[in-house]
Amino acid sequence: MMTGPILIIVDYNLSRIDEVRHLQEYARERHSATVILIRADPTETDHAIADEVIDLDPLSDDFAELGEKLLADRRERIKAGIVFSDNAVRSGVELLERLGVAVDSPHLAEGAFSKHSYRLGESRVADLLTAQGIMVPAFAKISSFEELSVFARDHAEEGFVVKPAVEGNNRGVVAVRPGDDLTAAFAEVLPYLDSGVICEEFIPYRREYSFDGLGSLEFLTEKISARGRYPVEIAQVLPAAVDEYELVTLKRTGRQANLLVGQRNGPFHNEIKLSDDGLSAAIVEPNRRPAGMKIWSMARWVYGIDLHHRWVDTAFGTAANTGQLVPRCSAATVMLGVGSDRSFSPDDVAVGANPFAEAVQATAEWFGLGEGELTIMEFSWLSPARRELHAVARDNADFAAQGCVVLHGDRADIRTVVYALREAWSDALDRALNAPTPVRRGL
Repeated sequence: MMTGPILIIVDYNLSRIDEVRHLQEYARERHSATVILIRADPTETDHAIADEVIDLDPLSDDFAELGEKLLADRRERIKAGIVFSDNAVRSGVELLERLGVAVDSPHLAEGAFSKHSYRLGESRVADLLTAQGIMVPAFAKISSFEELSVFARDHAEEGFVVKPAVEGNNRGVVAVRPGDDLTAAFAEVLPYLDSGVICEEFIPYRREYSFDGLGSLEFLTEKISARGRYPVEIAQVLPAAVDEYELVTLKRTGRQANLLVGQRNGPFHNEIKLSDDGLSAAIVEPNRRPAGMKIWSMARWVYGIDLHHRWVDTAFGTAANTGQLVPRCSAATVMLGVGSDRSFSPDDVAVGANPFAEAVQATAEWFGLGEGELTIMEFSWLSPARRELHAVARDNADFAAQGCVVLHGDRADIRTVVYALREAWSDALDRALNAPTPVRRGL
């Protein structure tokens, strides 16, 4: 029979299983805690990373009520809780509050789940935000092509963005410029219509960052996005390169977003666009969860702090004060695609080929970097399955792989390294795909 304190982890996205394992191992080691994972349709892998798994869908209307009943017999042992997905950001916090666990506001959490709810919250305090140099985009929820056409007519000069109200990972996000085909744009968001689609006035700021952190601990990450119809993120860079006054603008905007979605002690990842003069900003979307794209891993490499450990400590109420974060290197997570539209599987890569290592080596040579200045930290194929990938990625699922590098010294800028690395990757992958398959000789 299990004894001792219990940590509840509510839901996670499958791509982040290693992070859940990291949380579980630390909770057991540091707090002698039993970890209970709650998610829909759990797999054998879920049972391997938790002491107990409860099959419950955080999107179901009675999630909090059912969860409370299932955990009622262990209520006294439940000392901490973590919500680790957008789908659970509202219902998961409601459950933890029912169980007597300290949490950030359940009432305001909807704004971190639904883009429409967040824009409604912004509109209620638009005067306050505008006075702080924060743009509040016009928006509308649509359910038909006719409603899309009306919004397009009202924003014919500047263009707009149409996107799912509750979908993540840039899926379904389409930038509609003046003169674009509205029928094609509507067709791309049609699969999301049942769960809600919104149109938003185009934010006319080119630079994008994220305000990341946990509780009062905060830092800025720079986002590099593709230009054109599909503004998907192609890299995240840490630390962000901004002037002091730009830092003030971004932090002020990020903190306002946290207020609107009720974040106080938990994690946050607020996506922000910054004006060219650095004095104005706008929230693309807020999130009450850790950043994706290995940003928390980058924070560990750059600042030397393990935010996953601190999250567990915060949940148990034992997190120690920490000083100002000082970078000791720079890092990037880079999305890696294919050179042409094609059917792709990692099995297509020739045996023994290592295109990412080749690309990093070629990039280091291009910038004249010495040994150890540009280091591979992580690499992973995004899926082992065969998929149809576009050379011009339409969302993050259109990439083949993801790689992380750390740059030491000041002989190159991490941002230019990102572009060079993506180009070198394309060449290295093409060579690996076209390499002859080695002949396997019998004994």
